Amino acid sequence: MKRIVLFIQAISDLERAFDHYFDVANLQVAEQFRDAVAQALNHIERHPATGSMRYTVSNVNPPLRFWTLNRFPYAVFYFAHSERIDIVRVLHQSADIPQHLQH
Repeated sequence: MKRIVLFIQAISDLERAFDHYFDVANLQVAEQFRDAVAQALNHIERHPATGSMRYTVSNVNPPLRFWTLNRFPYAVFYFAHSERIDIVRVLHQSADIPQHLQH
């Protein structure tokens, strides 16, 4: 399997989302979010080509893909290279995703 590399912005996205669930719900919901992220990363690691390419820009190789979390409205955005998988963002699905992906 390819190794997963979390970019700094993805780590920041995850920390912000975890804190949100901890603040508005409780530790149990925040931990469920963490588990959903782990499941998504596990899936991406085993099946990197299954993510949607809806937000990719033409002529980008490898294409930008995303995989959504179970039970939480977030998507993991990544590039699947031959030797690794770069997780670049983890965004709420109601966010202005194209705008966030430009940064």
